[in-house]
Amino acid sequence: MIYVGIDDTDTYDAPGTNQFARALAAELSDHYRCMLIVRHQLLQDPRVPCTKHNSAASMLLLPHDGARDSAITDQIIASLIGAVRRFVQRRFVQGSDPGFCVTAGVPQAVTAFGRSCQRELVTQQQARRLAGRYGVHLEGCGGTNDGVIGALAAVGLVAEGDDGRVVQIGDWPDSLAGPQDVETLHRRGVEVRCLQRDRAVPGGRVDVGKHLRPNYRAKRIVLFARPEDPERCASGRWRAVRLT
Repeated sequence: MIYVGIDDTDTYDAPGTNQFARALAAELSDHYRCMLIVRHQLLQDPRVPCTKHNSAASMLLLPHDGARDSAITDQIIASLIGAVRRFVQRRFVQGSDPGFCVTAGVPQAVTAFGRSCQRELVTQQQARRLAGRYGVHLEGCGGTNDGVIGALAAVGLVAEGDDGRVVQIGDWPDSLAGPQDVETLHRRGVEVRCLQRDRAVPGGRVDVGKHLRPNYRAKRIVLFARPEDPERCASGRWRAVRLT
């Protein structure tokens, strides 16, 4: 698996980082399959410069040539870095401070860094020192380059597999909205669980809202839901709960 993190790609007048990540996945699709795109919420604090919510995006990619972890060479990584760099530079928006991260291995220290970014202020220098220590490619592509902070954090968080909201699952189109059969969600690789009781929802229908936005938990794609009638959990009618 190859991990890609991106952050600070937008301004108030430009598409957000999640849309940017999906466009990047489409750009890379001839050579890489995008397994997941995940949104990660970082620290929300007036001292953090951000467009709206201070979130970053991660991507899990697999080369189409079938290379697995042991076969992902430096050449594959270098080629991907070049492709991501060209895309970010081409789509650069004045006023943004984009950064990206690419790596085939994520040390525990990078995951710890990602968790720190959700609790406290961190600096670009901290991010760059950590990436350099472990040989993780981290690069700024404009403005202040502060996007490297969220890009590194996103990679650490997605590698842990227990954070964030899923924006894209594989090659499925982002087309599910409103009430959906649980079986339809299962076919997309989504596990539906009752939020209050933390148990699987075996069947029925779930109102997913405007978009299907499950969470990434324990390296599983999970949609948490509440029964529409709290007194009748067995009625088979559920409503998705949007979590960060």
